[in-house]
Amino acid sequence: MATAALCFRGFALSMAIFLLAVPLLMAQDPSNLSLEHYSKTCPNVEHVVRTEMECAVRDEPRNAALMLRLHFHDCFVQGCDGSVLLDDTETLIGEKQADQNVNSLKGFEVVDKIKEKLEAECPGTVSCADLLAIAARDAVVLVGGPYWDVPVGRLDSKEASLDLANKDIPTAQQGLVTLISKFWEKGLDATDMVALVGSHTIGFARCANFRDRVYGDFEMTSKYNPASATYLSKLKEICPLDGGDDNISAMDSYTSSTFDNAYFETLIKGEGLLNSDQEMWSSVVGYSTADTVNKYWADPALFFKQFSDSMVKMGNITNPAGGEVRKSCRFVNT
Repeated sequence: MATAALCFRGFALSMAIFLLAVPLLMAQDPSNLSLEHYSKTCPNVEHVVRTEMECAVRDEPRNAALMLRLHFHDCFVQGCDGSVLLDDTETLIGEKQADQNVNSLKGFEVVDKIKEKLEAECPGTVSCADLLAIAARDAVVLVGGPYWDVPVGRLDSKEASLDLANKDIPTAQQGLVTLISKFWEKGLDATDMVALVGSHTIGFARCANFRDRVYGDFEMTSKYNPASATYLSKLKEICPLDGGDDNISAMDSYTSSTFDNAYFETLIKGEGLLNSDQEMWSSVVGYSTADTVNKYWADPALFFKQFSDSMVKMGNITNPAGGEVRKSCRFVNT
């Protein structure tokens, strides 16, 4: 009950917080990330984030996948710098209207609430980029996934890039070669890609992103299996040929609310919801990725270990342009 009470406890923000001097813009070096970055300046940071994530996931289990996706989409554009959180202003065009973000990227209110608590605890100290990285880890743990230590010390970007968001974030319709290339450009290899895409075990997709798949090669990849045909019929009810773009379906049809390795079974059966996911198993050039899918389905501990390692690796992609510690995750400091 004490934890639940914290979910709704208000924190009065002193106006003095906003009178603090704005830190100078500094270049960001990934080697500066560490587990001790907030040990003296905000030692309670992980407890604050964890408490709020417990509340958010208990209130709406989908918040786990939403926070994980926010971190992913943040890191793939300019590095993990909180740029995905910026709202549009007269002088800045953010990334929220990018093709892979608009109508589907959510969880910003959860971020706002966590940031409010952190500002009350340690004003002007914890970056929004670090908030996302820690919250993504906690989201995974809270729905049954692995724990990993999160190196921190990221800075928040003062800029965003709609163009890079449209260019760099993988899409549901892309083929395996393109997908591998997009991960490779971020310093992530094919093994990292398969592990990270395994996060779809708790994700949902919009009809607009899987319509081509269910009316395309779904029957072929699932080898016209009668059980798969039943599943396909349900998907077509959710996602008609016309309309229903915002209707959603779980990407893991077995255990959508639990972070486990069941998602990989859907690929092996040819029932992957997204074309980009099924490509890892069914593509004629996917010998390596198909083997990795097999290994993760056979050995959940192996998947958990690689997922944890790959999340740290992705989280270490920083923005070399540097940045600041934002007071609000939606706007740069003034």
